[in-house]
Amino acid sequence: MDPISTSIIAAVAQLGATAVKDAYDALKSLLVRKFGGESRVVEAVTAVEDQPASEGRKIVLGEEVAAAGAAEDDEIVRAAATLKTALEAHAVESTVSVRQTVHGDHNVFSGTGDVRVEHRGD
Repeated sequence: MDPISTSIIAAVAQLGATAVKDAYDALKSLLVRKFGGESRVVEAVTAVEDQPASEGRKIVLGEEVAAAGAAEDDEIVRAAATLKTALEAHAVESTVSVRQTVHGDHNVFSGTGDVRVEHRGD
């Protein structure tokens, strides 16, 4: 599948992240501006938003992106790359690894990512 469709499909599941949503909205707005709000490519994007698990809708999105020639438009390709970068950054930010070692009354936490430790004493 093309990078534009792949980025859109991946982003639909991550729209809770501000950077992802902003980049996604920018790409979708660009598609509307270039092809029109009633275009088949924009309708295919909306269909994936409505049913993101539908393999059929994902395939149609790829077909409509190809039919519209979106992959030949440098501005759209750059917007899709920006969205991919936002998705990758969000994936890194969302990864957390925590290790806890307890010996008697001694607790040691270590980790990577956004690790927050709250201690409540007796």
